[in-house]
Amino acid sequence: MRARAAVLRDPGRPFTVEDVSLSAPGPGEALVRVAGAGMCHTDVLFRGLAELPMPMVFGHEGSGVVEAVGPGVTRVAPGDHVVMSYDSCGWCGRCVTGAASYCDEFMTRNLSGVRADGSAGATGTGGEPVAARWFGQSSFATHAVATERNLVTVDRSLPLELLGPLGCGLQTGAGSVFIALKVRPADAIAVFGAGAVGLAAVMAAKVAGAGEIVAVDLHASRRELALELGATRALDGADPGLADAVGEVDHSFDTTGVPEVIRTAIAVLRPGGSCGLVGAGGGEVTLRPTALAGRTVRFILEGDAVPQQFIPMLIGLWRQGRFPFDRLIRTYPLGGINDAERDSASGATVKPVLLPAS
Repeated sequence: MRARAAVLRDPGRPFTVEDVSLSAPGPGEALVRVAGAGMCHTDVLFRGLAELPMPMVFGHEGSGVVEAVGPGVTRVAPGDHVVMSYDSCGWCGRCVTGAASYCDEFMTRNLSGVRADGSAGATGTGGEPVAARWFGQSSFATHAVATERNLVTVDRSLPLELLGPLGCGLQTGAGSVFIALKVRPADAIAVFGAGAVGLAAVMAAKVAGAGEIVAVDLHASRRELALELGATRALDGADPGLADAVGEVDHSFDTTGVPEVIRTAIAVLRPGGSCGLVGAGGGEVTLRPTALAGRTVRFILEGDAVPQQFIPMLIGLWRQGRFPFDRLIRTYPLGGINDAERDSASGATVKPVLLPAS
């Protein structure tokens, strides 16, 4: 299968849009024509990881239409509209108890760039292997070969090109609030970082009935948006007195991965409070043991969500006008991927979504 894809050949250089040949869908796999693909911080953060094979196609928030299925696939069929989320094995102890985001094979299936059997999934025009299995999909392309387990079927009347971010970033933010932190009515929560993940957490906290929702960010435009989406207060992350300005909260949620911010997120917890971490790549965090007295701190993967259950719930909330994630999105053609990466890094765009057909 020939496809156009944004290929990263050198971690220090821009993406290039090239022709690649995808392998046919194998057992448990499906070929998806990509309608839209969200750009997530994870796609950028891991580009410099020495262990990743190059060249490589990133993208793990894809949505599209199933065009073909491999042997044994029964949950999806050609013509189905789908959102692509993370991959999992389905059989380990974590998967069978509904905790697929902590699958024994999570790292191999999602963060290696290749299939679980080690195959690359695509070849370039010179016949060289191209890693095309990022999060079981590599959706920065016109087509992706995904696994049946990371596909979520959605209603064909929905704006398919906008749904991709539900598969990871928005799922992570909202799932962390609803499932992992279990925010209850009248609880107070502070969200550090008002990007797509943080704003999803803000919207979810409003749905959950939180009494106080404090959003913290360096960008004034994102603080303003957070207030529009449900935050009761929005604070400048550069404020030297930030912890005092936040006050005590029942829950905190850090999306930045910055050690100093994480320490603040823990410091503002009242005894019995819980802190969720999702930001990666920021370095080590050093704490006195007493800083954790009566408090819970954990790193959360994918919001603890099961995509086939959680993504339809988020779509239902969006249809009710209670989770307006589309307000975060700005679209770019596939050829504009480097512009999208630049705008995301500068804060100009909250959630870039690539449209491969454009």
